[in-house]
Amino acid sequence: MTTTEVSWEFFEEEIERPPLTPAQVAWRRFRCHKMALVGVGLLIAIFLYVIVGAFIYSEADANRTDLSITLSPPSRDHPLGTDGTGRCILARTIYGGQISVLIGLSAVIVSVTVGVLIGAISGYYGGHIDAILMRFTEAMFNIPQLFLLILLAKLLSGKIPTFKLLGRSFSGSVIVIIGVIGLTSWMYLARIVRANFLSLKEQEFVTAARCIGSRNFSIIFEHILPNSVAPIVVAATLGVASAIINEAYVSFLGLGVQPPTATWGNMLDQAYHHLDSEPWMWFFPGMLILLTVLGINFVGDGLRDALDPRALTQTE
Repeated sequence: MTTTEVSWEFFEEEIERPPLTPAQVAWRRFRCHKMALVGVGLLIAIFLYVIVGAFIYSEADANRTDLSITLSPPSRDHPLGTDGTGRCILARTIYGGQISVLIGLSAVIVSVTVGVLIGAISGYYGGHIDAILMRFTEAMFNIPQLFLLILLAKLLSGKIPTFKLLGRSFSGSVIVIIGVIGLTSWMYLARIVRANFLSLKEQEFVTAARCIGSRNFSIIFEHILPNSVAPIVVAATLGVASAIINEAYVSFLGLGVQPPTATWGNMLDQAYHHLDSEPWMWFFPGMLILLTVLGINFVGDGLRDALDPRALTQTE
């Protein structure tokens, strides 16, 4: 077989090969991002740790105190040691991780919902509506998130009763943390969505939708919004990491999620006076926060590159 025949067969295979869908192109780009794959591995390991661990240790194990084994170093019975009241740190990192991740995901859901709605309405309708919503957005930028978290956690501490959900006990401060983080972190996303809507609403497919009588609601949520998914996904991914860190900030100060609910942040607060003598109290929850945030940021970077239409595709 001559070189010309080989080249022609290869050319025919390329012609017959079906074109890649946008999802397939994004997946190829994502697979080429090595750190993003590392991030996926870290997140899978963290989720397995906090989910599978719950089948081994109960919530009662995480909250059980035993003053005879306080501040015990890692051992066979307690692989990560115990804290100042004899509670198993391994069990508490499992259940504390569930709450930390829950806070991050819930806060991002609130943030994305508010940011997308305000950005979409502002960018689509424009005019006075755009001016009012953007002035409101700029005003929200002036509210210090961390200060508001500390203030409301202090004012509402103990006033919201503990509640149960899916067999778990949650302190009322969880609701406060989720609400404050979610309602004070939507502004950047709103601006991004608004900019996309300002550009996309002038495109031909939107004009065609108007000509066939589509309502504004349909145009916004069925035509324009799906074309703005990429920045929303990236912002939401990175927002989870930010929410977890913010929860850890206020919990470390003793003003975040209150007992009996454990989080990685309030475990660090309990370890504050044992930094030198009992390092296992802060090392393991601190390392879990670090690995989770790193994993989320790596995945966010990979998604940003994979979903960028201007990025160069890398094919095998």
